[in-house]
Amino acid sequence: MSSQTTPANAAKPGEPRAYRSAEWFARAGKYGFVPRSWMKSQGFSPELLDGRPVIGICNTWSELTNCNRHLRELAEHVKRGVLMAGGFPLEFPVTSLGEPLMRPTTMMFRNLVAMDVEETIRANPIDGVVLLAGCDKTTPAVLMGAASCDVPAVLVSGGPMLNARFRGRVLGSGTDIFKLDEEYRTGKISKADLDAAEAAMSRSAGSCMTMGTASTMASLGEAMGIGFAMNGSIPAPDSRRAVLAEQSGKRAVELVRQNITISKILTRAAFENAVKVNGAIGGSTNAVVHLLALAGRLGVDFKLEDWDALGRDVPTIVDLKPSGRFLMEEFFDAGGLPVVMQRISHLLNLDAVAVEGGTIGERIADAQSWNDEVIRPLDKPLTPQGGMMVLKGNLAPNGAIIKPSAASPRLMQHRGRAMVFENSEDLRARIDDPDLDVDADSILVLKNAGPRGYPGMPEAGTMALPKKLLEQGVTDMVRVSDARMSGTAFGTVVLHVAPESALGGPLALVRTGDFIVLDCAARKLELEISAEELERRRAAFVPPPPAYERGYGRLYIDHVQQADKGVDFDFLVGGSGTPPSKVSF
Repeated sequence: MSSQTTPANAAKPGEPRAYRSAEWFARAGKYGFVPRSWMKSQGFSPELLDGRPVIGICNTWSELTNCNRHLRELAEHVKRGVLMAGGFPLEFPVTSLGEPLMRPTTMMFRNLVAMDVEETIRANPIDGVVLLAGCDKTTPAVLMGAASCDVPAVLVSGGPMLNARFRGRVLGSGTDIFKLDEEYRTGKISKADLDAAEAAMSRSAGSCMTMGTASTMASLGEAMGIGFAMNGSIPAPDSRRAVLAEQSGKRAVELVRQNITISKILTRAAFENAVKVNGAIGGSTNAVVHLLALAGRLGVDFKLEDWDALGRDVPTIVDLKPSGRFLMEEFFDAGGLPVVMQRISHLLNLDAVAVEGGTIGERIADAQSWNDEVIRPLDKPLTPQGGMMVLKGNLAPNGAIIKPSAASPRLMQHRGRAMVFENSEDLRARIDDPDLDVDADSILVLKNAGPRGYPGMPEAGTMALPKKLLEQGVTDMVRVSDARMSGTAFGTVVLHVAPESALGGPLALVRTGDFIVLDCAARKLELEISAEELERRRAAFVPPPPAYERGYGRLYIDHVQQADKGVDFDFLVGGSGTPPSKVSF
């Protein structure tokens, strides 16, 4: 963080610390008159402007984001907590990212929301923040924005929606959509069946109730100590979610008074804990790029390779979809993340700071499991190797990843002939062609789905299997791309290949018929052609034209970093704190 200019009204030694908001509300003359007067126009009493901490409530509520549609109500509970602790709560909106509706992909707008949060905090009289998030990208976005300002902060997630129930089946968000789609495409269920399942799938507010990206990021926020215990698993409609929000509002005031900023909680130790917890819960591959970007904002030394080094030998012990059987309601009832962290406590930094005060070790000391099927003992893991694997080779010089808990063990060492799709449109047009030259041993390759190429790096990596192979009973194939995949997805899917194909990375040079070798044990991803042939193809490569010529889209294309760097903007790496701004009048 850069050094901050000392405010004119800074406290002298031995005096109470002056809060940042005093730059607005404690000034004499017109420079204090104007902000105080305009706040009073909203009905705020003078007592609220008497020097108490101002807590911003950063809200990603939107009717365009079902996961977050209850956050307006949740904000009221945060406000009550702030007032109980003697603070002044002020709610502000930021752009909301709704995974099911936004195009081309919410990932393209994660950095935009982070900028929105950062600039709103910096430009306004905010001493600390409570970050209300839910859907996938909203959590990393609000954390990245707050981290850039390095203010005191508490994360409050919206929580997962209730379990879906359909004709005796318990359906999980995303995970079972993929399965239902395959059943429909092969004629096992009718259009009427599919429509009925659609109506039953999402029956409350809240994010995906599988261990998708939303639940993963909420859980990792808890694991890193920036969210309270049980932040990751209390269901959205549960009254205990509101109580957590109230407690978070109270704690935000105390954090400001104690000057405990986000960087004092999100340390290297916290990131190490997050990687290990991600392996234990079977968390989303999207956590990789999000934590890399967040670390970049904080100046924490944390790299792609750390995901493999720290995650090795961490077993997946949470039996949740997409890797396992259960859903987030069962996870919460079983005791939630504190039980998981207690069971892998020998792997964790127990002296890491917890936002409520004390340490992570103290938080989880008394955790108790109420269901050992959902949260398994260490000697009965769902998968012995749960941590993300980082692959390298001539096809991914800067790295690629695979999630072993979601992959088929038989395919994690595999050699196959490439079936190449130039982009997502090409994939959709040809994947169900009965004449497609593909068999169960083939490796599906998708190009131009990376950060710049798509742009935005969509969740297209879980390519649909060819219809003719589904009809033969094939349930998984090796798939390779520079895309991401939904945290709710499953399969032997190699993702985040860097550098991406649109930049002329080796993935761009793969041709149908080439042989690819995947060796997860050796962490290798290799294209079986000579270096000379690879260079000949590289010399003939012509980059695709940019998808945007103006606006935010062009800014994104020009400045986004690659997957191994977290897909943040190059000019936003490192924070700038909250130095005093010039008065505008």
